[in-house]
Amino acid sequence: MKAVRTIKYVTRQTGLSPHVIRVWEKRYGAVQPVRASNNRRLYTEEDVERLRLLKEASDAGHSIGQIANATLPELQRLLREVGVAPTGGRSQQAEERQARAAAMIENAMALIGEMNGRALRKLLERAAVELGSPAVLQKFIAPLTERVGEVWREGDFTIAHEHFATACITEFLATFARPYAENVQAPHLVLATPPGQLHELGAIIVAAAARSHGWRTTYLGAALPVEELAGALRNLRPRAVGLSIVYPPDDTALRRDLKNLRALLPAGCAFLLGGRSAGGYAEVARSLDAIMV
Repeated sequence: MKAVRTIKYVTRQTGLSPHVIRVWEKRYGAVQPVRASNNRRLYTEEDVERLRLLKEASDAGHSIGQIANATLPELQRLLREVGVAPTGGRSQQAEERQARAAAMIENAMALIGEMNGRALRKLLERAAVELGSPAVLQKFIAPLTERVGEVWREGDFTIAHEHFATACITEFLATFARPYAENVQAPHLVLATPPGQLHELGAIIVAAAARSHGWRTTYLGAALPVEELAGALRNLRPRAVGLSIVYPPDDTALRRDLKNLRALLPAGCAFLLGGRSAGGYAEVARSLDAIMV
């Protein structure tokens, strides 16, 4: 008879919470535990290994909805392909991917300096192919946008350079990880930047990342008035709304807008705040029960 384990044991071995394990079981059929006489779930060691590998693949950026029914060998192969050893360690392939990403970032910075849109768009497409869907956002796009912002603040890039880079990356991300057939049952995330926040690329990156994890996303644009955002949320009824805050890091008017928006959110809608300057609003976020990303 195969050894059976309680959900407490599974959480300890995999790092997954009981809630996530139940969701992966019920919604995605990732495992099929048996029931004890007292109706408690019991898992085999194979179930535990499946859940551990699924967590590692999910942490690497893969949507659980796409990998939940993969076999153990398929999951192990998938982790090797994204540079994660089955034990959770970094492989030589991961180091090589990191080095390629760094080289492509330097190449992209040079192309932005030249405002060579055609070459930059080709580089973005090549990065997606070479690095893969999860890694291209984390290892290439996000670090690249940070570098552009730093160089702009240092005065080596003009506002035109920053706008040029934003336009090219936004065009690329518009179709990134977009499913052929959208799942209308998937959780819905609405993104925007609040009044006074004109830097929108962070929100666009998050929208692309959410799509790669199986979410439906709606991006409503930059510097959106609170009343307009609240009206859209009443129609869209999303699971969560996320705001990107980049600059300035301390704006009294924005603190007031965040409080007003919280009061207007639909019931059950999670409130997410992120971005380079979001930490400056941590105190008001706590008072509003907002989630800092």
